[in-house]
Amino acid sequence: MKAGQTSANHLVGLDEIRAAAERLRGVARRTPLHPVNLAAAEGAATPGRVWLKCENLQHGGAFKLRGAYNFVSKLGAARDAGILTYSSGNHAQGVAYAARAFDQTATVVMPVDAPTVKVEGARALGARVEQVGLTTRERQERAEELASQTGAIIVPPFDHPAIIAGQGTVGLEISEQLRDAERRGVTRDPVPPQLVLVPIGGGGLISGTAAALKALHPDVRIIGVEPAGAPAMQRSLKEGSPVTLDTIDTIADGLKPIRVGDLTFAHCHDLVERVVTVSDEEIRAAVLWCFRQHLVVEPSGAATVAALLAGHVRPAAGPGATVAVISGGNLDPSLLARWLSEEGALVA
Repeated sequence: MKAGQTSANHLVGLDEIRAAAERLRGVARRTPLHPVNLAAAEGAATPGRVWLKCENLQHGGAFKLRGAYNFVSKLGAARDAGILTYSSGNHAQGVAYAARAFDQTATVVMPVDAPTVKVEGARALGARVEQVGLTTRERQERAEELASQTGAIIVPPFDHPAIIAGQGTVGLEISEQLRDAERRGVTRDPVPPQLVLVPIGGGGLISGTAAALKALHPDVRIIGVEPAGAPAMQRSLKEGSPVTLDTIDTIADGLKPIRVGDLTFAHCHDLVERVVTVSDEEIRAAVLWCFRQHLVVEPSGAATVAALLAGHVRPAAGPGATVAVISGGNLDPSLLARWLSEEGALVA
C-alpha cells in the first residue's frame, strides 16, 4: 500500500493506546478470544483454526464504547456543554454509554433507516435520538448544526486520535490473550499473532488495532475487510488519498461511510497489508455460520468471517495465530429469523 506519500509521525502510538486501556479499565469488557475451526462450515473454502475476537459481547453490542469513552473521558469540564454525535448506530450506543458514565445525556443523529435494535439500544442508554437522512454527510451536517446551536461537543465516529487509541485496546487484548492462551496450554500456536482481519467502516477500529499490534509484533499481517458495495478504504488506497464514493449498497449498515477519514487512511496506508471485499451473500452466510456457533453477529461484524469462509483470505500457515475481529452483534432479530427461514426453505 505504497501509492502516494504519508508520514508516520502523526500515527497513534502504543503509549496512547496503553493510556486509553487504563481509562477503560473497569469500563469496557475484556471480550473473549474464542477459538473456532472453519472446517465446521460446510463448503468452507479455507478450513483452519481461527480465533474470533468477540466485540459483539462488548457493552452496547460493539467495540465503539472503547473509542467513545476514551474521547469523552478526556473532555473534562467541557462535557458539561453537552455530548453529541452522528452514527449509523453502534457509535451512537457507545457514546450514549460513555455519556451516562459521566452523568451526561448524549444526543445522537442516526439515519432514518437505522436498524430498530440500534435506535432502541441508544435510547435505552439514555440518548436523545434524532433520525436524519441516509448518508454520513447528512448526519454529520445535522450534528454540526446542533453543535453550533447548543455548544455541545461532537464525539467523532472514527477520525480522531482519541477514538483510534480507544479502539486500539482491541489490539492490546488480542496480544495479551494469545499469550495467556499459550501459557495456559489452550493453544499450541506460538505468539506473536501472524494474521489479523479487521472490518473497515470509517477505519477507526483497524487503525487502532493495527497501531497496537504492529508496535508489539512488527511482522503481523493486518488485513482489512469491506463490503463490495462500500469499498471506500480499498478505493482510497488504490487512489493514494481518501475518495468519496458516489453510491453505497450493502446490508452491512455499520460499514458504509461514503468516505474514510484522513487519519484512518494514513494508518491503513502505513500499517495494513491489503483490503479485501466481501459480497452481501457472503456476509449473510457468515452471519448464519456464526449463529450456528452460538454467536449473534450483525452483518458488519461478520465481514471478517465472511472473508475467511469465502476464501478471500486464507488462515495463516505454519506458526502464529489467525484472528478475526467480530466488531458488533446488534443484529435485528426479525432479519435473522427471515434469513434462517429462507435458508431452511432452500435446504428443503
